[in-house]
Amino acid sequence: MRSILKTVSLCALSVLSACGVPGAPPLGGGAVAPATSGARVSGLSPAEARPTFATVASRVEPVAERTCRTQTSGMNCDYLIRIDPDAKAPPNAYQSLSQSGRPVITFTRSMLGQIANADELAFVMSHEAAHHIRAHLARQQQNAVAGSVLLAGLATLAGGSAADISNAQDLGAIVGARGYSKEFELEADQLGTIITHQAGYRPSVGVQFFYRLPDPGDKFLGSHPANPDRVRVVQQTITRYGLN
Repeated sequence: MRSILKTVSLCALSVLSACGVPGAPPLGGGAVAPATSGARVSGLSPAEARPTFATVASRVEPVAERTCRTQTSGMNCDYLIRIDPDAKAPPNAYQSLSQSGRPVITFTRSMLGQIANADELAFVMSHEAAHHIRAHLARQQQNAVAGSVLLAGLATLAGGSAADISNAQDLGAIVGARGYSKEFELEADQLGTIITHQAGYRPSVGVQFFYRLPDPGDKFLGSHPANPDRVRVVQQTITRYGLN
């Protein structure tokens, strides 16, 4: 039992290190990986970044809040959309919750330097807002707890030691948290497409950001779906609702 847990744990950790995004919380709400491959782009300059960010946030936030209040009940929909104060933070954008439960969307400054235009910025921002509306953080944590309990129970039944059971709990949390993460990303892409359009931006342009993302493919415990699948969901949403 111990050797099996060790082997699977090492496999899981190797995947997490390959797919993880620096700066995101361990159970972060859909962190967007940096655009490090594919076609190069001249991103927003430091002089452009802050005013563009402020403008896009001022248009996306009320739409995201309205959508949140319409589609949820009792959820905190008062978004805080901010730029990470750490100027050295690596490229990243993610949704989290404050201690009071307020949804927070964070962009690092280096991430803004990899976004080509306001449409892409609005799309990524709307995607992160959609994670909160779909309660992905809570659902991810529930899956982590369920996975932890399940594997710990199996380790106990197999006569594992206290260390084996502890390892099983940790591994179960990883497997559980990752189990539906790809579906969560596609859900956020679909709703994010609609929010982008309603905020006055073009998801058909914003989706081009995916063409520069490293493609995670179909990896064991991978946190993000393959880029073509994500583009397909966005394009299908655009067609279905007559967006642009």
